[in-house]
Amino acid sequence: MNRDPVQLLEPAKRSRAAAKMPLPAYVKASLACHAGAAGSALVLPSAWPWALGAVVANHLVLAGAGLWPRSTWLGRNWTRLPAAATARREIAITIDDGPDAEVTPAVLDLLDAHGVRATFFAIATAAARQPALCREIVRRGHSVQNHSDRHSHRFSLLGPWAMARELGAAQARLADITGIAPRFFRAPAGLRNPFLAPLLERLDLQLVSWTRRGFDTVRSEPERVLARLATGLGAGDILLLHDGNAARTAAGQPVVLDVLPALLERCKAAGLRAVTLPAAFDATSDGTLPGAAPA
Repeated sequence: MNRDPVQLLEPAKRSRAAAKMPLPAYVKASLACHAGAAGSALVLPSAWPWALGAVVANHLVLAGAGLWPRSTWLGRNWTRLPAAATARREIAITIDDGPDAEVTPAVLDLLDAHGVRATFFAIATAAARQPALCREIVRRGHSVQNHSDRHSHRFSLLGPWAMARELGAAQARLADITGIAPRFFRAPAGLRNPFLAPLLERLDLQLVSWTRRGFDTVRSEPERVLARLATGLGAGDILLLHDGNAARTAAGQPVVLDVLPALLERCKAAGLRAVTLPAAFDATSDGTLPGAAPA
């Protein structure tokens, strides 16, 4: 589990990834800002307060971009399904933080009852505790993707090597359990920093956020969660729910289990079809990953 993440790639991809770690445009601009500020302070020492102010402002913007899950400033971020999937009236239901021994089987049964497919962003250490359940997700036609190894609340504060270990360990665990290497990644709580995008490039992973989230880890009222997810729901949306860390209703029921049936009925009534993220990507007309959608 301590292997360099590049070693997890197929040989052809590994050589290309090791040779190139592209930086997002804003990160390049930030490096230029730091260089310019340092140069200005050296050439004109009296200007150091302005140079320092520029650097501080730059860091604040970087921090803000990392705290905004749907931002594209720190790299490519898939916030909606590609145009071809949208034209087919497809949506993606994504379910985070599992697998959970109690909740995930019930979620799978609900999805089966409605004939839809979902994408499970799994925490790799949780998957390692429930390997048979993780394989059952795939057996039923759903997709398991990378949601980090431990779901650390400090993920966005990690340096490049610690973040690389977190991503690489999750890739290795999930590939070993399901037999399928993840292609998509969602950061814990959606929070990230400038180190993430180059690491995702090395692992051939695409960052995915969401269009709509129900806050079902903190809200215990199913009707409020449903309203956030279903109001204005349309083709191309990526919805976020949780089977792990799910909030409970007053009756003790995981909120996701109360929300899903009504949500899936609304999707059906609107003529929307829920598909996995790999299915939405693979069925694009040119086979290329869509660019970052506007946040």
